[in-house]
Amino acid sequence: MMMAAARKATNWFAIGVTAAAVVVVLVVGGVVWFANSQATSPGTLPQSSAVNTDTGAIAVGSGPKTVDTYVDFMCPVCNSFEQSYGPTLQQLVDADSITLNIHPIAILDRLSQGTDYSTRAANAAYCVAVDDPGAVSAFVKALYAQQPKENTAGLDDATLASVATSAGASDAVSSCISDGTYTKFVTAMTEKTPLQAGATSIQTPTIAIDGTVLTNKTDLSGDPQKDIVARLNG
Repeated sequence: MMMAAARKATNWFAIGVTAAAVVVVLVVGGVVWFANSQATSPGTLPQSSAVNTDTGAIAVGSGPKTVDTYVDFMCPVCNSFEQSYGPTLQQLVDADSITLNIHPIAILDRLSQGTDYSTRAANAAYCVAVDDPGAVSAFVKALYAQQPKENTAGLDDATLASVATSAGASDAVSSCISDGTYTKFVTAMTEKTPLQAGATSIQTPTIAIDGTVLTNKTDLSGDPQKDIVARLNG
């Protein structure tokens, strides 16, 4: 009888230890899941009629065809693209031929002396889109006009806010920029940038016409009529 009782007590002890171990595993798993979800969370979403919070696109215009541009505001090639193709894209927007989807992304933070300029500039673009979607085009043009060179600190937040208000945004945009309100969103949307054919990493600018991603080396000759207009009409 005593041996049976002892055996029974030992069994309950083993069950208790097992249950406790399961609880610990669940707690640890929950902590890991939470940490991972926080790391990959898009954070605060830019609530604006112009912003697609699934893709990160800031829409300019409302034409039936689409041109998507994935740009880093510190990227000199993106600036060259803007100078060569920007006027044609704006004409197509004004003619209600296209919706221009601007995707501000950040892949060149490492080239801004620790200030994360690419992320800050992209965040500022979303701040402007939320404050006044109509100011986005002017803000983007102004950013390129004042584009800092790679391996410099870039524009500070106060200057970004000044550029934004000069483009038509309200003074309220300043706190959004200095707070980095959409920093996590920029990071999450950058990861959604499509890869060009044959590429193993994100390249800027990346351009897509009606969903078809172009390849910089073979599809962008510098002639917007050939590279953009012809493809839209084809």
